[in-house]
Amino acid sequence: MKSLYKYSWYSIIAIFLLSCDYLEVVPDNVATLDNAFSDRYTTEKYLATCYWGMPKSAGWNENPGIFGALEMVFNKEGRSEGGMRFGLGEDSPTSALINYWGGTGDMIRSLYAGIRECNTFLENVDKVQDLNKYEKERMKAEVKMIKAYMHFYLITFYGPICPLRESIPINESTQGVRVYREKIDDCFSYVLELLDEIITSETLPLAIENRTTELGRFTKPAAYMLKAKVLVYWASPLFNGNTDYNSFLDHNGEPFFNQTYDATRWEKAAEACKEAIDICTAAGIRLYQTSDFVATKPQSDTTLLINTLRSAISERWNKELIWGNSSYPVNWGLQSPCLPRLEQATSASATGRMSVPFSTVEIFYSNKGIPINEDITYPYADRYNLRTGDEEHKYVIQKGEQTAVLNFDREPRYYSTLGFDRGKWYGNSYKNYPDDDAEALYPKNRFGEYSSVFQPGEYNATGYWPKKLVSINTMFRDPNSVTTETYPFPDMRFADLLLLCAEALNESKEAPDNEVYQYIDMVRARAGLKGVVESWANYSNQPDKPRTKAGMREIIHQERKIELACEGVYYWDSHRWKTALKEQNRLIQGWNVNASELEDYYTITTLYTQKFTYRNYFAPIPENDLVRNPQLVQNPGW
Repeated sequence: MKSLYKYSWYSIIAIFLLSCDYLEVVPDNVATLDNAFSDRYTTEKYLATCYWGMPKSAGWNENPGIFGALEMVFNKEGRSEGGMRFGLGEDSPTSALINYWGGTGDMIRSLYAGIRECNTFLENVDKVQDLNKYEKERMKAEVKMIKAYMHFYLITFYGPICPLRESIPINESTQGVRVYREKIDDCFSYVLELLDEIITSETLPLAIENRTTELGRFTKPAAYMLKAKVLVYWASPLFNGNTDYNSFLDHNGEPFFNQTYDATRWEKAAEACKEAIDICTAAGIRLYQTSDFVATKPQSDTTLLINTLRSAISERWNKELIWGNSSYPVNWGLQSPCLPRLEQATSASATGRMSVPFSTVEIFYSNKGIPINEDITYPYADRYNLRTGDEEHKYVIQKGEQTAVLNFDREPRYYSTLGFDRGKWYGNSYKNYPDDDAEALYPKNRFGEYSSVFQPGEYNATGYWPKKLVSINTMFRDPNSVTTETYPFPDMRFADLLLLCAEALNESKEAPDNEVYQYIDMVRARAGLKGVVESWANYSNQPDKPRTKAGMREIIHQERKIELACEGVYYWDSHRWKTALKEQNRLIQGWNVNASELEDYYTITTLYTQKFTYRNYFAPIPENDLVRNPQLVQNPGW
């Protein structure tokens, strides 16, 4: 499909095509490093190669977070995809499904190979004659950011790693490259050392000034947020006093994981989060608001808020974005399975097969801003029954049509994140800009209707689509063709940082206070909700829950699951919190989408049985790498 948007930084696509294999040809035939750093053009080309080596966030077979926690799923015809098999627990050392340790194919390159390219850049960029000192120092800081990011990604995915602090000489003996995995604290310390070097150098710009040629490059706010995130992870239960791994020993017979909980890590994390918020604020980064959304026609307050919350994710380079991953942007490949057909079509157009199960759907709050199983006003026991769309809900559910009670009286993020049968889907169609937005289109997903099965494998398996991942400017030109607006995957955004700050502050205090509430309430207010204290006091069967540290921890966890739903964050959060073992042994369920009758369609159907064991907290080291380097130790359980 034709894209309305092409990334321009250094003509990045052309550069990648030319340079992605630059260091992987036979040495006798490769250009010398002197040629690689002979002038500005070749150096910028090499810098683009370093960026291209970043993990691919927008790919379900490349990003463990897309399917890893089964927060979203494909239908059974799509279960053979590598990402789905990963989420269903079919990973193994002999056939690593998402392999960032050793690399598999063009899209998943070894992050160690990427780190080696970063080291090469850092060791050679000073040779370039037609770059001034500021340009060189800025590029060095960017490459150190890439290097820190890659190391951190390896840590979160594999646990203890082998940090590559500098290049290993080409003529080094085989034994010289057989490195050991290092203790988890040493791994984190090295990443933080890199980030401190970047921050103290003061060479990254506060904001991108040339938006024609430099979008996608790292800035000072990105460095501060990455440091805050690293410190939050290091303070979290998986990495802080994790006695479950007391028998997981390094080459010296000592535990890879520290065995004593260090509460001061949360204090350092909270301070780093607040510093990052200050830097972002100075750079003009803030929560995306309704005043930022440019509507083509007047809209109801309800529709405007829903579209604002959608656009915080998919509006390119918006005010909330701290750093977007454009090495593999959110293009038609990811948007097509998230988009249902909104009228009768004669060709597949959008496949709509990305499905959101009940385990994600039920996480969202009621319209009172609290969990539906706590809300004393919400008909929780009747949530799977049927109800008819009425005047009160006309902007979110088609009036006069029946759907589940579960879809009524939910918070705005429910409707901005999810599409569902008979639920309003404003935008994305040439027909979808009526004078009255209550007349917007909506999916019809019962079997035989236009949003349901088009051909084998092209259907939604649960009755819920991740609407938030579809840019509101991606547009059906007619029933059978779509024009896509691509956007960078929101790897770092301000709402995430605010919630990390609330979490770190809560964990660093004896009891939550107004400072903790402040940051989470900012995110809630943007979503049209009251603060946590007021909401729980007025509507929850646990009115004092926000007053306790444990209660507030649970609230913050759920807030992150909601605000960052379908963005691949829950996979990593549930691991660092060590909650995956409790939460991810469950049935993955949805509606009976193969039924054409109303009552039959709204019947709970099980798609998969999710299983999680302790070994799944970290991915296995590929067996080939263990053979090549016998000094490596495999992760527990693999």
